[in-house]
Parts: sequence; C-alpha cells; structure tokens
Amino acid sequence: MKQLLKAGAIGLSVGAFAIGAAFAQVVPGGQDNSALSWGPSEWGKDDKAGSANYTKDPAQIKRALSYIKQFKSITIGKYYHREAPAFGPRGWQMTIPGTPTGGPFGKNALVYHDELVTTEIGQIQTQFDGPGHIGVNTSKGPMFYNSRISWDSYERGAGGRVLGMGPLGVENVGELGFVCRLIVLDAVAYRKSQGKLSAAEEMLPIPKKAGDIGIITADDVQAIVKLQGIAEIGKGDCVALHTGQGNTWSNDRYKTMNTEQRAAARAIFAQGEPGYGISACKYMASRHIALTMGDTSANDAQPGGEEEGMAVPCHTEMQPKRGIWNLENVDTKSLIDAKVMEGAMIWAPLKIIGATGSPGNPMVLY
Repeated sequence: MKQLLKAGAIGLSVGAFAIGAAFAQVVPGGQDNSALSWGPSEWGKDDKAGSANYTKDPAQIKRALSYIKQFKSITIGKYYHREAPAFGPRGWQMTIPGTPTGGPFGKNALVYHDELVTTEIGQIQTQFDGPGHIGVNTSKGPMFYNSRISWDSYERGAGGRVLGMGPLGVENVGELGFVCRLIVLDAVAYRKSQGKLSAAEEMLPIPKKAGDIGIITADDVQAIVKLQGIAEIGKGDCVALHTGQGNTWSNDRYKTMNTEQRAAARAIFAQGEPGYGISACKYMASRHIALTMGDTSANDAQPGGEEEGMAVPCHTEMQPKRGIWNLENVDTKSLIDAKVMEGAMIWAPLKIIGATGSPGNPMVLY
C-alpha cells in the first residue's frame, strides 16, 4: 500500500502522463499467470458481451420459448432493501428527498416523489456479474474477460480517476440481454433423495471442507438433471441452482419479516454458502451454457470448496476465462414452489455505461 501511495504521489507531481503510469503497477499479492494463456473467447478477441451472444441466434430463442407450456410467469428478482443480506460491507440506502420532493405545480396541484439511492448498484441483492467485475491478478496486471487488463481498459477522468470499466462495461451485455432455456436444479430435493437431508430441512448446509454435501459437483449436476427427468443441459441454457439458503429471505417471506428476522438471514449469509464446486462449472462450461444462477450471494460453494485454496473458483473459471456470466440472489424458492424445473427466461442487465454489473428482476415464463 505504501508503494502504491508513493507511486501515486510521484504521478501527481509530474502531471497527467505520470498519473496514468503510476496506476499501471503490479498489484501486490498472489498471481495466476496461467490466465495469460487463455486467449480470445469463442466470439473473438474484440467481443465485449460473452455468452449474451447466444441471444443473437434465432434458433436459440425459438428453443427457449418452446419450454413455455402453461403460459404463466414469475419474477425472480429479490427485494432491494437496506435490511436484506449483502456481501461484506456492501449496503443499500434509499431515501425520499423532500416530502414531497417537488410541487405543487399548476392548477391541478401536481406533486411528485423521487428517490436517492446510495449503493454498489451492480453488486447488491439480485445482482449480475458483468465483464468488469471478476478478474485474475497476473504479472501484467489484473486481467478480465477477453484478456483485457483493467488499467488499460478504464475510462478515466481528471487526475486519472476511474469513471468506468470501458470495454468491460456491463452495457455491452445489456445491448443483447438473455433469452434462454432456464433449468432449475433442485439440490435440496436431490440431497433428500440420497438420504443426506431430512424431510424437514430447507437448505443445504454451508460447506466447511471438500466433500461436504453443500458442494454440488459435476456428477451431482448430471444426477439432478436425470432425477428431474429433464433434457440435458445445452448450449445457451441458463442454469439456476436451488440450495435453499435464499429461503431465509425469499420473496414470499421478506416483506413480513421483522428486523430481527432479517438480521438472522444476514448472519447466515455471512457464514458462507452452499453452491457449485469447480467441477460443476467446468462441466457446464463444456456444455456452453449462457448463465449460472442461484439463490446465494456468489453461487460458488464457500468457505469449503471442491478444491482447497481456491477463492470462489467458478467466478474465474466462467467469467474472465470464458465470458459465461453469473446472476446471484435470485428467488429460486418461487420456482420450486411452482414446480418449475424448466422454462424460458427473458432478462437484460441495465445499460449502465462502464458499470461492473447490474440489478435486475428476471422474468421466467413457463
């Protein structure tokens, strides 16, 4: 940190050129230079949207919509609220400025309200990980989707201040969006079928070490698909994992929960989460899926994982390496309650230029 501060001070003393150079330092800490060999994505070295490109194919859209059988719909975005679970120090603060904000105006005495929101808008509650969110630290700097080094990509303003993610901005995904076949993997029902959860339990346990039942492996994914009697995971699919942890603040419960109950839900999320192991993500990547989804804050199993010493490895395996994006904290309970194992999902992140991600409220048609 002292070295970075010193470099920044030198840059400020010699002008804007040196400021830019001062930012381009090696980030202290671990490095994984294997990422430097990943090469261009399957959509080419100039691509900025990754797996959203599947939506360009009319055959993929037609296939997704063919899974609408009952002509019903569910929205699966979670509530955005200051008391909802959030990762680490992230927070959601909303106020209504003025009461009302403006007016009255005209003979009809019009008044109106606005809202003021202070938050990590791309990375809170139901959240989409865009191209600029997850990277890998290398000897050349932090590397993101399609081998882009972050400080070479940033949109900068006065004094070198970073104003956005440049070609890594989420708007590049938002321009295409997602129309996909949705698969819902009910890991709770699967573990019960194995006799590893009691009938009364709602969620997988938070894994502490490799082999714990809160980790869903490639073999588990394939077994769940077989158990549910659905078609194999395929190209352009969006795959949601139901671990049950999201039940602690599911949409059918949250608004009636009191402050203490919401605090209890946050405490559970702070301990870790069940989720995908790295083999599951490698398997789904081999099937060329469009999106990983789930009812937790990362969808990776943690703190215990399938391989020791890895930090949320599905994030790096899928996003910067392959351009397969991730949607977190969706309300899978509503789908399980409605017995929706397959359907069509239609959703797009907001076109926030330069943002790392996006809030959202996906629509599932079934």
